[in-house]
Amino acid sequence: MRVLRLSVLGGVTIGVSFLAAQTVSGQSSAPAAGNRSSGVNKSATLRTPWGAPDLQGTWDFRTVTPMERPPELAGKATLTEKEAAEYERRMVEQRNADKRHDTTPRRTVNGTAETEDVALAYNDFWWDRGTKVVGTRRTSLIVDPPDGRIPPLTPEAQKRLAADDALRTRVTEGPEDRSIAERCILGFNSGPPMTPGGYNQNVQIVQHAEYVVLLNEMIHNARIIPLDGRPRVDVAQWVGESRGYWEGDTLVIDTKNFRQNTSLRGSSPNMHLVERIRRVDADTLLYEFTVDDPTTWTKPWTAQLPMVKAEGLIYEYACHEGNYGMFGILSGARAIEKKVANGGSPR
Repeated sequence: MRVLRLSVLGGVTIGVSFLAAQTVSGQSSAPAAGNRSSGVNKSATLRTPWGAPDLQGTWDFRTVTPMERPPELAGKATLTEKEAAEYERRMVEQRNADKRHDTTPRRTVNGTAETEDVALAYNDFWWDRGTKVVGTRRTSLIVDPPDGRIPPLTPEAQKRLAADDALRTRVTEGPEDRSIAERCILGFNSGPPMTPGGYNQNVQIVQHAEYVVLLNEMIHNARIIPLDGRPRVDVAQWVGESRGYWEGDTLVIDTKNFRQNTSLRGSSPNMHLVERIRRVDADTLLYEFTVDDPTTWTKPWTAQLPMVKAEGLIYEYACHEGNYGMFGILSGARAIEKKVANGGSPR
């Protein structure tokens, strides 16, 4: 028996004891993220020592398939193999347009040759968006509504988001005025729900008979999900309040009670999220989520994406270390206040 210790938001450390998962003999190495599934269902042999479906491991959810179906593909649910190959080629080419491997000077400033950026920091080399479409070759991750598009916003949501946009133009007064992603609390692809993004697109799943832990690489956040049927405490949390249970071989995670500033594409604290994870074969999980927020969208919507087994461990996402952005932003705001107090212009 091993003990996993995970530090979660609020400084609470939780120890979860778990038995090592049974291994599968002769298991092949993981395919690249987004590759087609082998089609050989080995999931029946993949069980934990206590008999639950074994979802453990590190999983990669990179893909170039977009969340929504592009307008130019309206009415086309899937691509042919030839179309998928061309789409992948085009996406890789577009997303590597600024990829550079050397420090060859590209401009001259005051007689001195300089590169366009410092240490190639502004460089598509650092992105890791994936190179493959999902195995079904769908033109969107959204499977419902059938048009592959997020439903329209409600009138209430349109007003709310317009007010949020107006707030972003004001001078920052404190860290609370910045996004939670910028403050290294949550953000980007970790969700919930988990959605493909620019990089760090891995999640480690650890199981216990009474808990499941989802450790996202991005901002290194751990969701500890009880499976014992306990009631909700109805306290708003950054990642919502999750309860899990099994439907056959599918893990279902039901989450409510999100904070106001935890938003998925403009969602409100009323968002109800249901995630489903099941093992397709030894190297693939199918991840599905349904979002229901009547105060934001006119109807619920559902997306699916594969998660492919990854080799190795997840490295710590060190978000604050070396990040002086917040200090600079707040220092700038204080400088403007001082200037105005002395009769100057805020501009």
